[in-house]
Amino acid sequence: MNNIIEISELSKSFKNIKAVQDLSFSVERGSLFAFLGVNGAGKSTTISMMCGSLRPDAGDICIDGVNIAENAEAVKAAIGVVYQGSVLDKPLSVYDNLKCRAALYGICGEDFEARVTEVSELLDMSEIIKRPYGKLSGGQRRKADIARAIFHKPKLLILDEPTTGLDPQTRRIVWDVIKSLMHNDDMTVFLTTHYMEEAADADQVVIIDSGRIVAQGTPVELKNKYTADYIVIYGKSEEEVASVGIPYERVADGYRMRVQNASEATRLIASAPEIFVDYEIIKGKMDDVFICVTG
Repeated sequence: MNNIIEISELSKSFKNIKAVQDLSFSVERGSLFAFLGVNGAGKSTTISMMCGSLRPDAGDICIDGVNIAENAEAVKAAIGVVYQGSVLDKPLSVYDNLKCRAALYGICGEDFEARVTEVSELLDMSEIIKRPYGKLSGGQRRKADIARAIFHKPKLLILDEPTTGLDPQTRRIVWDVIKSLMHNDDMTVFLTTHYMEEAADADQVVIIDSGRIVAQGTPVELKNKYTADYIVIYGKSEEEVASVGIPYERVADGYRMRVQNASEATRLIASAPEIFVDYEIIKGKMDDVFICVTG
């Protein structure tokens, strides 16, 4: 099976609110999948149904070849979830938190000790493993949250806005950990985020709005469809830039022109090489895609 997730015609309503409407998509095994949308778009509702904590009104969810309606426990065993907020006990040490959670999966005794050593080394947690969870920094807590989510070796790791509120350095550390899990354990990552630069690294992106899919594809496909590229020219006067003959705007230290794609940029540069001496081509960003398709 190439797809670890198969979702078909999924729907969920809360009284008059249609949170998820006829949602269908699949996720390839071992990939990074970005599931995007504005607040209230239906992302958390979809994740709750995938985790078995919420029953859909209609549709099917298959994870690792198992329909959650037929065997929810098997599906839950294949999933690890890092939630937006903490689910660990602040007074307890990271070690004791992991021990409590591991027991729920029947991981005890020597098996637990072996796994906690393995996870601690993987996430570089040796210095925090005995410290109270509530005393840790944001990045350290995220490491502990990931440790809790992967302790039972799930095939699918769901990350619900895992880096919200973290500083750039800590976000980088968290992502280094996530990428190492994908590389070393062939783990599939299902990501929701409001940081579009994180989504830009995904293998596949689905954007939903009002519970419906409004765009899907690879980041490059979405950028090519919903955004334009730009050329920024440096070291030239406004008169010289104007001679190119297309609209431009002044930016810091230069002038920016909008072009449809890289091919148009190449033709433009070739037509006036004396103008395009110091320049850069900037592709559209996932932020632009997101704003375009969600309004």
